[in-house]
Amino acid sequence: MKKTFILTAILLGCAVVPAFGLEGKIDGKEIPAINYALDTVWVILAAILVFFMQAGFALVESGFTRAKNAVNIMMKNMMDLSVGVISFWLFGFAIMFGNGNSLIGLSGFFVDPSKVDAYSSLAWSSVPVMAAFIFQAVFAATSATIISGAVAERIKFSTYMMISAAVTIVIYPISGHWGWGGGWLSAFGFTDFAGSTIVHGVGGFAALACVLILGPRKGKFGKNGEAIPIPGHNIPLATLGVLILWMGWYGFNPGSTMGADAGAIGHIAVTTTLSAAAASLTAFFVTYALYKKADVGMTLNGALAGLVGITAGCANVSAAGSLVIGIISGIVVVFSVLTLDKARIDDPVGAISVHGVCGVMGTLLLGFLHTESGVFYAATTADGISFLGVQALGVVSIVGWAFVSTFIIVKVIDILLGLRVEEEEEFQGLDYSEHGASAYADFNIRQSGGF
Repeated sequence: MKKTFILTAILLGCAVVPAFGLEGKIDGKEIPAINYALDTVWVILAAILVFFMQAGFALVESGFTRAKNAVNIMMKNMMDLSVGVISFWLFGFAIMFGNGNSLIGLSGFFVDPSKVDAYSSLAWSSVPVMAAFIFQAVFAATSATIISGAVAERIKFSTYMMISAAVTIVIYPISGHWGWGGGWLSAFGFTDFAGSTIVHGVGGFAALACVLILGPRKGKFGKNGEAIPIPGHNIPLATLGVLILWMGWYGFNPGSTMGADAGAIGHIAVTTTLSAAAASLTAFFVTYALYKKADVGMTLNGALAGLVGITAGCANVSAAGSLVIGIISGIVVVFSVLTLDKARIDDPVGAISVHGVCGVMGTLLLGFLHTESGVFYAATTADGISFLGVQALGVVSIVGWAFVSTFIIVKVIDILLGLRVEEEEEFQGLDYSEHGASAYADFNIRQSGGF
């Protein structure tokens, strides 16, 4: 019986039935002009908010790393956006949302409005094709830029750009097709409303693959394997970056309605806010209990962890449920960061923990807290457990794909071109060696700990 169900789901994913929407239609039916206009304006506004998150990432990553690498951080974030939107326009959007089979989209490359019928997986939204594209393109850039902070201070700029392009052309779109583009996971009923796993988990586990190949920064770990703190150079910048990201999340989560649904937007904004606030407070209290200090870095990452954790279920959990997700996110992110340090995995900004670990956790928690299908709410325990199992299947499949595909691509790049800068370049800082510039030209940038 189980084998029959799985086969049926895969076949349903392979045989995509057109139900064309977009361009003023929902599931093939015309909607009033005022609704079409409001939906479009809302999606463009949300896309602008998500676009501004790129500034937040740049500030967070720069603030949490050393001054001698600040220009390099800014350049990587700029290129994530520039390379990402072009790559996604050429190939990624079609692979993710184009009509195809259960594994990959095969139509609608080089996006333009005349190809509206190529994207039947978006039939539930009325907005113009180009509005749908720009909203999804900034999501793709977000997934790619998560890697930037994790590999900071030791990766070649040229090879990083190749990795960024690979994420937005093939790595992110393929698993995105599985969950959002009419692929096999969507046929099973996998739910990840705004992308805890589909966006953030992919970025986080792709970052893990890169870091394992790249290795830690010089001076990060002592002879006995103990983690040596390398303080970020500008915590005010990092704080501003987190607040910008939090603001941008009101485009990321409520904007994923892809339409001006007032009730849904309000509910999602509340769950997003409560989770972030709860996670930030929890991370603060946990670190205070451990170290008797109010740790600003962990508190900032706690807020981001809560935002990532709620992203999967922001539309489908109660306000109380969002607080639960936030509290668990705040705990998990602290111990994940400490665990990675013990494992000698060097992630300067905590991106793997925030986006990878908390993204996975938020998607799994939805299996319990979904107000219709979760274990705590489903009509029967068996139904709830079945839904939780689908969530787990989706998590394992998506992050497994992200990790393995990234590892292979990055390993090939490393063998052919080299991934890491020379030791002397790392000592001088990538701003000088890669860009011939300094973020603070009027100041003497002190080298810390020999590196």
